[in-house]
Amino acid sequence: MTSQGSVVQVSVYPVKSLAGRTVDEAEVGPEGLVGDRVWSVVDATTGERVTVKTTPVMAEVVVTGDDEADTITLTEVLGRPVRLRRAEAPQVDAAAVHLVSRSAIARAAEGDVPEGCSADDPRANLLLDLPDGEDERDWVGRTVRIGEVELAVTRTPKHCLGVYAEVRRPGTVRIGDHVETAGS
Repeated sequence: MTSQGSVVQVSVYPVKSLAGRTVDEAEVGPEGLVGDRVWSVVDATTGERVTVKTTPVMAEVVVTGDDEADTITLTEVLGRPVRLRRAEAPQVDAAAVHLVSRSAIARAAEGDVPEGCSADDPRANLLLDLPDGEDERDWVGRTVRIGEVELAVTRTPKHCLGVYAEVRRPGTVRIGDHVETAGS
């Protein structure tokens, strides 16, 4: 394993499409960070899921954990009756864990950003500080160890910064954990 930097932020997004919350540490299970994207917003009338793609203002709403208060806030912000629905499994679109580096965010600020991506809010679970010249996009096909957790980096997102990874070994990830890579 080769040392590649450290974790500077851990984020969990309890409700899919809503703002996340920063935590000092998180448990990572086979399906990703525990508590990540386990709720969704649904239209109270139709039962259909409401997403940030069709309702961008959702990305600004931070849940409190009080389902009743959060439902009232969302109904007010969205201008229609909605409710929160717990999913049977985390609602990840592409992979269990999303990693992005500060250098990727800096590249995006300079114009190197995929079409359709929000460089201001990459919605990643782990924000990494990497050495100069290191690019997490080069990790595709490699193993990454972060604290107790071992990840297999599977691909780069089509419409976002960073990389996606699947969990090989669950554990706890914390701010300050070292990031190490292995493989070609």
